[in-house]
Amino acid sequence: MGELIVIRHGQTEWSLSGRHAGRTDVALTEAGETAARALAPRLAHRRLVAVFSSPLSRAMRTAELAGLTSAMPDPDLLEWDYGGYEGLTAAQIREARPGWDLWRDGVIPGDAHPGEELAQVAARTDAVLDRIRPLLSEGDVAVVAHGHLARVLTVRWLGLDASASRLLGHPHPGTLSLLATEDGQPTISAWNVP
Repeated sequence: MGELIVIRHGQTEWSLSGRHAGRTDVALTEAGETAARALAPRLAHRRLVAVFSSPLSRAMRTAELAGLTSAMPDPDLLEWDYGGYEGLTAAQIREARPGWDLWRDGVIPGDAHPGEELAQVAARTDAVLDRIRPLLSEGDVAVVAHGHLARVLTVRWLGLDASASRLLGHPHPGTLSLLATEDGQPTISAWNVP
């Protein structure tokens, strides 16, 4: 049984400053490109049977620099649509909504972005996992995605409710995590590997 390799895109100006970048197409920084290139040796020895990526340029560019040139864009791997919180930091949101927690309180609709509920993000990750699970019998599958999406994907892999995503540390930009099975049970075999 292969492993599911979950890669968070490299650093962007928004990830560096803590701004919520859901659907805004933000480019990688130079450090983000360097981190993406550094993933290539870790991935080179893998027997990848498929590679999927968020269609946003920061994810597709990360895939390219990491040597995953066969990455197929998958809109289900887009980051959470943060709605009216797009481009804001958590501190800025909490100025208007003291005690706000993304996992508990969600987002508000925005002008350019309607926003998504956690259940909608979970439904998209479930669809991704339904497509990937059959492929794992042939080898490894890689996905290049975003921080919050990767957390939801991981807890859904584990069979947990999407709200359990708050229990995982945020994957750092330009890192990979490995989801596997042990004795037939889903596991996390590595998290946040540079």
